[in-house]
Parts: sequence; structure tokens; C-alpha cells
Amino acid sequence: MGLAFMHVHSMRTASGEEVLVARALTTDGKVGFGFSFRLDAAEARHMAEFHAGARRERPAYQAVLDHPWERAWLAGMEPDWSCELGFTALEFLPSPPPGSSASLR
Repeated sequence: MGLAFMHVHSMRTASGEEVLVARALTTDGKVGFGFSFRLDAAEARHMAEFHAGARRERPAYQAVLDHPWERAWLAGMEPDWSCELGFTALEFLPSPPPGSSASLR
């Protein structure tokens, strides 16, 4: 499975911290997300690639803020992206098909 598109956004969390959020889109339409509180775009991209199935090895991560996304990642679970209202407002390229949600697709 190949990578068709990658997009990285900067956003503020509810607590005011800055985080980079990446969205990977594979050639077969699978979507994955990643993040970095260190503001390291490569770290966020690698997480997104792994989540989308375009990277085999799960990237290593060390928590910075003890944020719920970090706790979920370290527990081997998918983060609850919607716990940050700023995430649900992000619009990623390429644009989603009509009627779909940019953040959940």
C-alpha cells in the first residue's frame, strides 16, 4: 500500500499547547493520523503512516505533556482525536468527498 498524500497542520490544544497533527492518505483510500507535541513533523508523519498502514513498525514515542493522545499512543490504542475541539475543525488536503467529515475520514 502506497502513500498518496500527507498533510501536516499546527493547532492549539484546549490547554493552549501547540501540537503538529498529520494526516496520511494511502493510494487505496485509508486514512491515518499522527501528532507531535515536540513540533517534529517527521514524528507526526511517521505516526500517521503507521496508523494508515503505510509503515510497518510502530514509531517510538515519549510523552511530553501526559496528554490523552500521548497516553493512548503509549498504551497501544488509537487516540480519541475528538477530545480536542481544534482537531475536529482542521481541514486536510486533499478535500474530502461531499458529505464527509474532513477530520474523521
